[in-house]
Amino acid sequence: MEGISFERISSFVKSYISDDEGLLGQIYSEAIRDRVPVMRPETREFLKTQLIMKKPMQLLEIGTAVGYSSIYMSQFLGEGGKITTIELDEERVKIARANIEAMDLSQVISVIQGDAYEVLKTLPDDTYDFAFVDAAKGQYINYYPDVMRVVKAGGIIISDNILQDGDVLESHFTVDKRNRTIHDRMREYIYTITHDERLDTAILSVGDGVAISVKK
Repeated sequence: MEGISFERISSFVKSYISDDEGLLGQIYSEAIRDRVPVMRPETREFLKTQLIMKKPMQLLEIGTAVGYSSIYMSQFLGEGGKITTIELDEERVKIARANIEAMDLSQVISVIQGDAYEVLKTLPDDTYDFAFVDAAKGQYINYYPDVMRVVKAGGIIISDNILQDGDVLESHFTVDKRNRTIHDRMREYIYTITHDERLDTAILSVGDGVAISVKK
């Protein structure tokens, strides 16, 4: 593997991934055009395999954006499964709801507008068998206590973008000052999920880094 860059590996992997079709593909393309953060193709395929194995009935997403990921994940729920997704940005919530309605998924996906830190506190204990965390990276550690509370034993927690384009590997002082708080909080989050005895966690270099945690 010496001399082979991560970018080259990533490009090779992505060359085998098919694009989304139809309206879902259009939603993805428009998000990329408008620079709205959506999960990377490699992450999408990894997530798909976990969903197929788990077939969740109650899925929690933190970070709706324009609804692409929740619409994508809805294809792999258990029969009668539901998604609750949280988004702070009001304009993105409007777009997400319109996209969800256009896909005829309004009965499956519920979008809650608000600060995830506050919204999570209103959700009942031991409700979700799958959680996808893909919101403000500096807030993951703050979401963590309530994510653990609302996810059932045996549930899966997927945390996306934990490598921060490699920044998390660097020391505190080599990271741009404006990014140091996020860097430190993400490092704290990674330490927490890998040392919490209530979890089994693996860190994978998929996309921009993914953690998969199983609650015992």
